[in-house]
Amino acid sequence: MRIIIVSGLSGSGKTIALQTLEDLDYYCVDNLPFKLILPLAREILSASDIVSPTVAVGVDARNFIDELYRFPATLKELRDSGLNVHVLFLQAEDEILIKRYSETRRRHPLDLGSIPLPEAIRQERGLLEPIVASADLIIDTSDTNIYQLRELLRARLHDTLLEAMSLLFESFGFKNGVPADADFVFDVRSLPNPHWEPQLRPLNGRDRPVIKFLQSQPDVLEMIDHLRGFLEIWLPRFEASERSYLTVAIGCTGGQHRSVFIAEALGRYFGDIRDFVMVRHRELKLAN
Repeated sequence: MRIIIVSGLSGSGKTIALQTLEDLDYYCVDNLPFKLILPLAREILSASDIVSPTVAVGVDARNFIDELYRFPATLKELRDSGLNVHVLFLQAEDEILIKRYSETRRRHPLDLGSIPLPEAIRQERGLLEPIVASADLIIDTSDTNIYQLRELLRARLHDTLLEAMSLLFESFGFKNGVPADADFVFDVRSLPNPHWEPQLRPLNGRDRPVIKFLQSQPDVLEMIDHLRGFLEIWLPRFEASERSYLTVAIGCTGGQHRSVFIAEALGRYFGDIRDFVMVRHRELKLAN
């Protein structure tokens, strides 16, 4: 049986994640205490009227505090029992969470009327730290709307049903920070920059003139070749360690030209030789 434990900061999209998993035919239970996960799994395995072999359990800071601290030990117990368990954690920047609460006018679950919202968010981050440390996949939803989050979750979580590692190439701009869910971060700011070509400045790394410019640069081609060689060696080793997700982040200054071009090139190459490869452009998504 496969179980995905879904957790995250309040307002980061946990409810959307559970709804998406339900659409993928997971049997979903929200706010279940950790100690009941194993009995639940046994009950589902013995029930004749439940068809789904996959379960999603929502966990948040409303669980008992001592259970949150024991999360790594509980997770080990679940896996030692023979269950295939993955942990998904959703997070977002404080400013984004505050804005979402302001728009929905909902009260934070830790806000009992005596502490301000920023302090409630800070306390929740601390309580959920044991889960973050054990997470197989961390998704930052700060720059993602509901529809984009659903699409991303469907693509990445569906792969786990097929026992395959999901590989994501994500371009980004260092000026906006490194993606929180990156496993590898490669800096391509040393490469020739199309930004300094006036006719290329408003374009991006998927536009033909930019592609032509970057393909003519030996350093760019060498960078792609070296990154491809590195990943060809190490991807199988990550899969051998039973990793379900891997995010390779490619960064340049603004996330518009060089990183986009290289992420696209790597995505095409690995997409031709393996399944479940995605390409995502953080800054282009923000611009749109």
